[in-house]
Amino acid sequence: MNQGKNRRMKQIFQRDSRTIVVPMDHGVTIGPIQGITNMQQTIEQLVNGGVDAVLVHKGIVKTVDTIDTGLIVMLNGMSNLNPNVNSKVQVCSVKEASRIGADAVAIHVNVGAQDEDKMLSNLGKVAEECDSFGLPLLAMMYPRGPKITNEHALEAVAHAARIGAELGADIIKTNYTGTIGSFKQVTESCPVPVLIAGGPKCKTIEELLRITSDALKAGAAGLSMGRNVFQCDNQALIVKALSAIVHKGAAVEQAQKILGEKF
Repeated sequence: MNQGKNRRMKQIFQRDSRTIVVPMDHGVTIGPIQGITNMQQTIEQLVNGGVDAVLVHKGIVKTVDTIDTGLIVMLNGMSNLNPNVNSKVQVCSVKEASRIGADAVAIHVNVGAQDEDKMLSNLGKVAEECDSFGLPLLAMMYPRGPKITNEHALEAVAHAARIGAELGADIIKTNYTGTIGSFKQVTESCPVPVLIAGGPKCKTIEELLRITSDALKAGAAGLSMGRNVFQCDNQALIVKALSAIVHKGAAVEQAQKILGEKF
């Protein structure tokens, strides 16, 4: 990894080589849903909670203050109004992301989707450009498509994660496979840090905390969760609880005490 990437990775990861990222690129995919209607307010709450980085589209960067946290700029997207929602198209260049102050960039690839070939080609191109600009690349690698019967299956998740690393990503975000043992196989077969995705909103806070704890035990380098964080009533407090697990090694029960009756 080149010097520029090394310096910028430190804006995303703490010294323990772990991170808490909150992606809020959902405005393109599903619109201004609860939690991201007022982006400045949400980002301030996340920063107060100790978030390590936020992930947003370029237009949001121009309208909010993200100076107190790591900034990851999303490079591609597609709205769910499109019949081919699993196909992601590039909407921001690495050069533009660098110009507006990104510490890293992200790209979404649905492995197994109809347009997988185009997304993989784009991933390879973006990875090369990131090397030139010294920007770390986070690849969101999800198994999604006609042949995918279970998006959390070990074989599918491990394959998707490995593709991202093989094609030049510096960080992988992918689905949690449900158990420590199975996800350990994902992290051990991927040569770059792996973050777990949040997916649909968890039924309970305990479930969210336990998934986070188990993923770390399996070798995950942290998490990248959106709705499970920004749709909570107290966004700062949930980040503090997650941070206790990710960065301080707290048990789930200890993290729950941080939430207390205020949550």
